[in-house]
Amino acid sequence: MANILIVEDDKDLNNAYRIILESAGYTVESAFDGKEALEALKNFDPDLILLDLLMPIMGGLEFLQNYDLKHAHPDVKVLIFTNMENSPEVTEAYNLGAHRCIIKSWTAPHNLARVIQDSLAGNKATVTE
Repeated sequence: MANILIVEDDKDLNNAYRIILESAGYTVESAFDGKEALEALKNFDPDLILLDLLMPIMGGLEFLQNYDLKHAHPDVKVLIFTNMENSPEVTEAYNLGAHRCIIKSWTAPHNLARVIQDSLAGNKATVTE
């Protein structure tokens, strides 16, 4: 099964996503901001990064600006997980290499594993799930 890095500052959401994805068979590491995510990547090789955009210390966009996807992990998929539909931040995340954007409030927790599986298979979707 795939390795997933969750980058989400809300501890309850981070834990919930972790439980859902581990129960689906994924190996999961968590970070609570972009800076922690950069540190985690020194010892963890993810297939997919589930990335919130708005976080303290280092947000998702700054993480993407500091993390060279094409060179460090060329096959990693980055899923933006946010409630900022059609925002300039989402557009910038795509420009920085994000694979897909998922709207948190529109994605039921029980569908998260399916969305992850689809993304790992290379399927892209619109911002709605």
